[in-house]
Amino acid sequence: MPISIDQFDEDPTPILDLQEGTNPYRILQFLAENDTQAFTQTEIHEATGIKRGSVGATLSRLEDRNLVRHRGRYWAIAEDDRIAGYAAQMRATSASTNDDYYGEE
Repeated sequence: MPISIDQFDEDPTPILDLQEGTNPYRILQFLAENDTQAFTQTEIHEATGIKRGSVGATLSRLEDRNLVRHRGRYWAIAEDDRIAGYAAQMRATSASTNDDYYGEE
């Protein structure tokens, strides 16, 4: 059933699912943990294990929401205060997990 153009224009953009284990979450987590580098889709695929065909579509959705940035073949985490906080949280969680597993030096 069609909807009116007014309803189409007023409906909010669907929220991106950032639940743990989802493709957007895994890509953001990887890019946040490596926020000083940019990666190709192939490198993201290899690092995350996400199917090659899904990486590009997921990156595009993340870019639409200004969560990642793109230049040429390379993708990186966005420069945004929300994302910077997320990246810091990912690094802290990763460091804490490593300390728990390997012990502090």
